Amino acid sequence: MEINGSRALLTGATGGLGRAIASELADAGARLILSSRKADELEALAARLPGAGHRTIVADLAVEGAVDDLIAEAGDYEILLANAGVPGGPAIERNQAKAITRVILLNLEVPMLMAAAARGPMLERGSGQMVFISSLAGKAIPAGSALYAATKAGLRAFALGLRSDLHDTGVGVSTINPGFVREAGMFHESGASSPPGFGTAAPEDVGRAVRDAIAGDRGEIDVAPIQQRALVNFAYHFHSLSKRLERAAGVPRLSEQISAGRDSPEDAE
Repeated sequence: MEINGSRALLTGATGGLGRAIASELADAGARLILSSRKADELEALAARLPGAGHRTIVADLAVEGAVDDLIAEAGDYEILLANAGVPGGPAIERNQAKAITRVILLNLEVPMLMAAAARGPMLERGSGQMVFISSLAGKAIPAGSALYAATKAGLRAFALGLRSDLHDTGVGVSTINPGFVREAGMFHESGASSPPGFGTAAPEDVGRAVRDAIAGDRGEIDVAPIQQRALVNFAYHFHSLSKRLERAAGVPRLSEQISAGRDSPEDAE
């Protein structure tokens, strides 16, 4: 669909990936409705984006009724960008029921609710695009990421299914699957380093993938160096063998680093 002149609702706007997505779409002429929990950062982001007509909405999507309030305040928009998410951390290992519920809520249930709310108006117009930020973890299921990977795999399945349901309606659905991203996101914030030979993507790569997905109604885009994408697709088809190779490469230690650096699911991106 045409991005220039469109209105786009972006959750998790003040995270590193959110800022990159906002910048890319503003450059393409979109008017952004930026949402996160951080009022000051939202205002600063809106002020430095190119173009005019950008708005901000402060919302804690873990609060009951927050999704309905956000949708009502946002008003009309043609593009939905479900980017907000949280890490899984060691919630499973610690048997933290509230933390487990929060991760599932923010990473999976909230995007579903937002899609359900956007679906009707988009179908009435006969146009629109929903974009869901999933993760390559939803395909490869790295060691130590059972909870987080489950939500991202579920989000990917939901988006692919919804895309099929909305075929030939004028409403598109896209899934973006980042791998290790430097300078932004949960992997970067943990302070971990990618395994030798895996490489990393830049936040701007994710922003460009979102733009390409909208402009070309792309169903799914993996955002990672070619060697990382190849390894992930191998793991997707040969899970048991890939786990043995992961252990030999020290990936479980990497997962421990990420959990140690981001061991709380309290801060949504």
